[in-house]
Amino acid sequence: MRTAHDLGSLLDSRRRHVEQYQDIVSIIALTLGVSWASGINLYAAMLTLGALGAGGHVDLPQGLEILSDPLVIGAAGLMYAIEFFADKLPGVDSGWDSLHTLIRIPAGAVLAAGAVGEIGPAVQLAAAIVGGSLAAGTHFTKAGSRLLINTSPEPVSNWAASVAEDAAVVGGLWLALNHPFGFVCVLALSVAAMIWLLPKLWRAIGRAYRYLHQRISREPHLERCVEPDAVKSLPVPQGG
Repeated sequence: MRTAHDLGSLLDSRRRHVEQYQDIVSIIALTLGVSWASGINLYAAMLTLGALGAGGHVDLPQGLEILSDPLVIGAAGLMYAIEFFADKLPGVDSGWDSLHTLIRIPAGAVLAAGAVGEIGPAVQLAAAIVGGSLAAGTHFTKAGSRLLINTSPEPVSNWAASVAEDAAVVGGLWLALNHPFGFVCVLALSVAAMIWLLPKLWRAIGRAYRYLHQRISREPHLERCVEPDAVKSLPVPQGG
């Protein structure tokens, strides 16, 4: 028969296991969350985590505490302000995305490694590989969506997409920090949708730009079909 002491020890052991499980899920959620967000809007992700850490709302891992430095917050805020406007101008947003192919993906890998820096170098390397891949996936999904949107002449869709992306970054990081298990589930569904959507998205972009190229190249062709000599030989109607 178990005594009260045995039951207390059993409950303490189970409580420790639950806490360890929660800690693991929290680390995974933050690691995946920061890399996922970096591929969409790196500066919004850095600014969000930095502001939350500096305000004492969250305890960032040691490898991400640098984001709470006022200098880093200021730099992230400045770059976010620039991206806020560049991201809403048709054509400029795609140029900005092209430039940030060289920035968002490595930054996603570095931030993912920083989120697990206290565990060990092997885990850091694994996190960097996964984080960089996830940042690449979200970055190319965003860039492809913007290219497709830019085939439409109206600018409203660019604004709507940009605002939705910023809201997704802030909301996703909040969910990762406060409800890590829920975030991991949502992210798993998002990654599955991204894997399914990304090839179709880039094929649609190819079809759209081939159509535009044909439309543009067709007009000069029609002009060349009518020879200048033939035009000159046409009878000129005489006025009555």
